[in-house]
Amino acid sequence: MGMGDSTITKVDSHFSPRGKLGQKYLASGKLVAMRLWDEMPGQQREQHARREYETVGYVIEGWAELEIEGQKVNLKAGDSWVIPKGAEHTYRIKEHFKAVEATAPPAQAHGRDE
Repeated sequence: MGMGDSTITKVDSHFSPRGKLGQKYLASGKLVAMRLWDEMPGQQREQHARREYETVGYVIEGWAELEIEGQKVNLKAGDSWVIPKGAEHTYRIKEHFKAVEATAPPAQAHGRDE
């Protein structure tokens, strides 16, 4: 039997770097990356389109409104969502909101950290 994959890493979120929008970067591989959002009520992201990656997310706690391609969706604890590559969208934080997202390919690669 040959050598196993030696690229396995663990990320301690207490020391994770932050992106320019406040996201905390978690584990990242070649094809997918995770990030944590921990935001307070009243925050809103300007409408923008995902350029080069797809996003899936899971709400840990709180409430946010996701508007995607003209459709509004309430996201609460236990909900998950998908934002397709290139979709116009924005978030409005209604209650302290904590969620984990995964992006494929990794969002932070090559300056794509929005």
